[in-house]
Amino acid sequence: MCGIAGWIDREAAPMGPGVIDAMTAAIAHRGPDGSGRWDGVTRNGRWRLSLGHRRLSIIDLEGGVQPMVSANGRAILIFNGEIYNFQELRTELAAQGHSFTTHSDTEVLLTAYQAWGPDCVQHLRGMFAFALWDATRERLFMARDRFGKKPLYLWEDGEGAVVFGSEVKALLAHPRVPALLDRASVAEYLAWRYVPGPNTLFAGIRKLPPASWAMWENGQLTEASYWAPPDAGDRVSRTLPADPVTEFTQLLDDCVRVRMVSDVPFGAFLSGGLDSSAVVALMSRHSDLPINTFSVGYAEALYSELKYARMVADKFHTNHHELVIAADDVIADLPQLTAFRDAPVSEPADVPIHRLSKMARQSVKMVLTGEGSDELLGGYPKHRAESLVAMYQRLVPSVVHRHLAEPLVGALPYEFRRVKTVASCLGLRDPRERLPAWFAALSPAEAAKLLSLEVPDRALDPRPFRAAKRQTPLRRALYFDQTSWLPDNLLERGDRMTMAASIEARMPFMDHYLAHYCSKLPDNYRVRGVTGKWLLRQSMAPLLPNAVLNRPKVGFRVPVNLWFQDKLRGWVTDLLLGPQSATRDWYRVDRLARLVNDHVSGRHNHEKALWMLVTLELFQRQYRLR
Repeated sequence: MCGIAGWIDREAAPMGPGVIDAMTAAIAHRGPDGSGRWDGVTRNGRWRLSLGHRRLSIIDLEGGVQPMVSANGRAILIFNGEIYNFQELRTELAAQGHSFTTHSDTEVLLTAYQAWGPDCVQHLRGMFAFALWDATRERLFMARDRFGKKPLYLWEDGEGAVVFGSEVKALLAHPRVPALLDRASVAEYLAWRYVPGPNTLFAGIRKLPPASWAMWENGQLTEASYWAPPDAGDRVSRTLPADPVTEFTQLLDDCVRVRMVSDVPFGAFLSGGLDSSAVVALMSRHSDLPINTFSVGYAEALYSELKYARMVADKFHTNHHELVIAADDVIADLPQLTAFRDAPVSEPADVPIHRLSKMARQSVKMVLTGEGSDELLGGYPKHRAESLVAMYQRLVPSVVHRHLAEPLVGALPYEFRRVKTVASCLGLRDPRERLPAWFAALSPAEAAKLLSLEVPDRALDPRPFRAAKRQTPLRRALYFDQTSWLPDNLLERGDRMTMAASIEARMPFMDHYLAHYCSKLPDNYRVRGVTGKWLLRQSMAPLLPNAVLNRPKVGFRVPVNLWFQDKLRGWVTDLLLGPQSATRDWYRVDRLARLVNDHVSGRHNHEKALWMLVTLELFQRQYRLR
């Protein structure tokens, strides 16, 4: 696990000698174990480039140094991530006549490109973002893993120059990359609670989409997608496996096993929920030593899952560690976490994940997590509610919904937040509005009424909505989650908060083999009646305690709704409405004040909206974008 950065520009462009060093220094937390650089120039002398790397050593501690140069000197690689099937690929490539001098997955990736060219990505099982200079063809090849677990940001000047890196801060360290506000992204952030890719809040800086590669050649950058989550179009298999639950268990077990390959100590984040408990249960099968587990809780008992985490830790005899988070930790951590994320901290769970990562880093360098299970197996209430949309819209005309149902539900008091969400979303006929709205804080209309900032129009990226029309409502919702909610929010959060503590997180549920298997099964293997993740629950029934197996979904909750009414009330009010606010002028102040007052008085629950606005304020204080 590492951080990468690089640039390619015209030879005549003014550039100091330490640019790449400044870029990699900005992401030193991603790789505290070492650094390296490589500089080159094209044969015609028109273009020069520089590749930089920061290393967190996990596999082949001595032999995986980067940038890695091929034996013939014609290919140079910088790589962030892990290739879980590198040993199988090494055997396959050796049979073709290729030789190896290290035991690292980096050398396997380098050799895979030499053998298969851009098609090498089709052979990879893992999480990765990498850049490779092909000196023979004088092209720069960059790629990102299928689900977007590892990040890669790009900036272009429109004349052939490209700057790239694992985090936005690496790009901002380059003298040609300006720090400017993308106003359209502000509006999208208010409506989605995160900025949908490929855009960012920085004008001109974008993400390479998941499952995509980019190729620079002679001043031209082209992009292509090489994979899509199978829920986009796969049909249910005509012939079901004889025992789908057993086959699923075996495949998930293998997903866990391959992610336990490491030359350093490792452990697992254990929330006490079904997903992380399943990972720990399966890890215990493949380790002769107790698994190191790490859990976080809160003084507010309603939000703390520590007792369930202890239950699982005791059952599997783990080496268990616990941490308790308080309201003051939010104030202390958020400015720093905003700087680590280069974006508003759109999920309160960033705070406990980062604190948990720092605690875990004292004894391990890698952890397994349960991220992605809900988006693969249908774990959210919205996955059950989506099947009701068509029926509701047949029974309730849009004019009745808009003028009667929605106002009535909207007037419900504080504790009916989830009912309001369901009622609002059921009436949205356009899936481009409805699918983001399930997790949003404000509707697009509410965001537009709140925002006074002049915002240019911009079409949404269509990729998260490309699931075939013949697909079921569940599969269309899962496809959206797998191509937007996950890469642009949850996986981005997981990467930044763990790497900020110099620790690697691996996610067994985010495996494309597992995704393909699940997509072949009928929907009721994922959502059955009111039960989500049915297949996982059946799989884990022999392994986990009933109290964990049959718990209602809680999620990685943080009690910010209570804190914003009590301990953090003054802090929130001052940040958003005080004279030092950096974003107050972006809004219609009367609407902003009403939003704050309605929550702190207990009239309505606006915790998501307030958290979103608070962290956007802290982001703008950090970067002061023009």
